[in-house]
Amino acid sequence: MDGITNTQAARRGTSRRRPVTAVVVVATALVLAGCAGSTAAPNTATPSASSSSDAVYTFDVDALTTLFEESVDEMLVPGAVMIIRTPDGEAEVAYGVTEWGGSTPVTLDDHIRIGSNTKTWTGTVILQLVEEGAIALDDPVSKYRPDVPNGDNITIEQLLTMRSGLYNYTQTLELNTALDVTPERVWDPEELVKMGLAEPPYFAPGTGYEYSNTNTVLLGLIAEDLDGKPLAKIYEDRLFTPLGLTETSYPDVTDTSMPEPYPHGYMFSNNVDTMDGEGWLSNAEIAAAAAGDLLPTDHTNDNPSWTSAAGMGISTAPEIATWVEALAGGGLLSDEMQQRRMASLEPNEEGGQYGWGIAGMGTFYGHIGSLPGYNSFMGYDPATDVTVVVWTTLAPGADGAATAALLARYLIESMYGTS
Repeated sequence: MDGITNTQAARRGTSRRRPVTAVVVVATALVLAGCAGSTAAPNTATPSASSSSDAVYTFDVDALTTLFEESVDEMLVPGAVMIIRTPDGEAEVAYGVTEWGGSTPVTLDDHIRIGSNTKTWTGTVILQLVEEGAIALDDPVSKYRPDVPNGDNITIEQLLTMRSGLYNYTQTLELNTALDVTPERVWDPEELVKMGLAEPPYFAPGTGYEYSNTNTVLLGLIAEDLDGKPLAKIYEDRLFTPLGLTETSYPDVTDTSMPEPYPHGYMFSNNVDTMDGEGWLSNAEIAAAAAGDLLPTDHTNDNPSWTSAAGMGISTAPEIATWVEALAGGGLLSDEMQQRRMASLEPNEEGGQYGWGIAGMGTFYGHIGSLPGYNSFMGYDPATDVTVVVWTTLAPGADGAATAALLARYLIESMYGTS
C-alpha cells in the first residue's frame, strides 16, 4: 500500500478544535514500558504475521490515520507526524500546522529537536569504540574521568545502562530555574557534569536503575577525547554519512536555529513548576486552552546545549525511521556486537527495559525523546519488521503527557490488538 501525506488534514486542523475529553497522563515509567490500554480504531485489514514470530499485527492505513488525527486533536497538539513501515506497506501522515493558530501545514520533511533519542547516537559511538579497542565496557570511568566520585567502581557499561547511580543534573533546581529565566544560555557540557556530580548519588554503582542524563553527557565527553573530534563530526562520520542521513544534525552549542522547514514547539507551564511531575494545567485551564483563551509558550529557539550528548540532535521523521531500523536491526555494529547490545536490555524498576543506549518498549526497541516543545518516539519491532515513528510539537502535553509516546502507544495497540 502506498504511503500517504495528509496535508489536507493538516489544513483541516486549523479550523476546528474539539475539547479535550480524557487525555491519559502517562508517567515516564509507563511510557518506557511500552503499550498499555487506549482507545483504538477498529481494524478491518487482513492480519499479517511475521514468519519468525507468532506476533500478529493488522495494518489498516485509514483506521490508523483516523486514530492518529483524532488523538492529536484531542491533545491540543498543533502539529504532528507519524510514519509506520510494515512489510505490507507504509503510512506517512503529517497533521496540523507549524505554528499555534497558523495556517502553514506540517510536512514529512519538517525538522524537529529529537531530545533523548540522541542518546542512542552516543551509545552507538561508544560501542564502535569498544569494537575498535579504544575503550572497554568494564573499564572504570575513573580511567577517563578522574573527577567522577567513586569512579573506580563505576563502569562504562553502567553509564550506558543507567545503572551508575550518578545524579541526573536535569533534576536540579539550578538548571530548571536557568531554563525558565535564561533559555538562551549556552551550556558547556562540563558545567552539566559538574552539577550532576555535586549531588549525592542515587545508589551504589550497579545496585539500581535511575535514568540520568549525567551518564550520557559523560560518555559524549569521553568519546570526544578518544576520537579526537567534536561530537558533531563524530556523529557525522560514524553514523549520518554511512546511513545517508543528510537532514540529521548535531548543532553547535551557540546555534539555536532550526533547519528549514521546521514547526514551532510549544509548552504550557514552565520547567520549575513541573520538575517534580506536577504543575500541569487544571481541567479548567485545559478547557481555556482548547477554546484559544490560554496560549502556550514557544520554545523553538531555546538553546538546547543543556542536553549535550544526551539530547541535542535534530532530524526528520523519515530519517528517524531509518536510524531506528539500523539501531535495533543492525548495520552500524558488527553482528556480534549488535546481538550483545540487544541482549543487554534488562527490566528496570520503572517497568521498562534499558540496555546499552537503547530502550525496550514492549516488542519495540528504540527510544523516546523530549525537550520543551518537542516529543518524539522511535521504535522498531524486529520480529514483525514494523517501524513506528511519531513526533509532536506540544511537549509535554497540557496535562503532562508525553504526547508522541502516547500517540505511538495508541497506534501500536491498534495494530497489535494488545493492551
